Amino acid sequence: MKAIKYLSHRIYTTWCVTWFVVPFVVTYPLQAFLSRKEKWYRHVHNINRAWSTVFLRMFLAPLIVEWRMRFDRKQLYVFTPNHSSYLDIPMLLHTIPGFLNFVGKSSLAKVPLWGEVYSKLYIPVDRRNPVSSARSYIRSKKTLEQGRNLVIFPEGTIPKTAGVKMLPFKDGPFKIAIEMQVPVVPVTMPYNQHFLPDLDGKLKVRWHPLKIVVHEPIDTKGMTLADLPELKERVFNIIQTEITKHSKTYVNGYPDYQENSAFSEARI
Repeated sequence: MKAIKYLSHRIYTTWCVTWFVVPFVVTYPLQAFLSRKEKWYRHVHNINRAWSTVFLRMFLAPLIVEWRMRFDRKQLYVFTPNHSSYLDIPMLLHTIPGFLNFVGKSSLAKVPLWGEVYSKLYIPVDRRNPVSSARSYIRSKKTLEQGRNLVIFPEGTIPKTAGVKMLPFKDGPFKIAIEMQVPVVPVTMPYNQHFLPDLDGKLKVRWHPLKIVVHEPIDTKGMTLADLPELKERVFNIIQTEITKHSKTYVNGYPDYQENSAFSEARI
């Protein structure tokens, strides 16, 4: 029995890695060409979105996308998801429409091939470096000025307690949202750490249902920086409550797929 379980896991891991790598390799020459000019960056982003959708579907795991808001393409947003896995960005690419910009750790810019594309399209940041943090803050505000929605992980990194307890939030995304007077949208991904956990660089893929919840936006119009602590706490509580709900209610990670939200969309 153990041998069968081990073999099936190895086969599934190979299957997932193949579907992750092959579409990227096939599309990389086009991505590299289009990333030469900023006016083409949107097309590269769309390729990355398609790539994410393809491999998430080919992982053969149920994926629920639950919208608790009506997405307005004319409105700018700052999305603030919990951070639990390297699967987070693909899930967000798959789910949220439009030309997004991500603030992510600078080490992603060092990934072979993908890193070059990532550093041009998105915003790498080394939070231990004050200069890098300042540059990312300026680029983030410029992103909104250019009409792109912004995604920032307020935890700043993947915690060891992912899926149970989040790290305290940093001020950055909330300060930007208040200064730019755009809504903050909490996003919860409760299961990513089960499927692709962060194991200090070790790859371990485990089949598991996936889910992403896009909560109702929180309007920041009229807010000042004095309101930042309250806004940050409110967003933290929304996401943490959703994470706790799933960790308590869903035994072994198997959720009830009968969602009640009028805007829910189940994707397999």
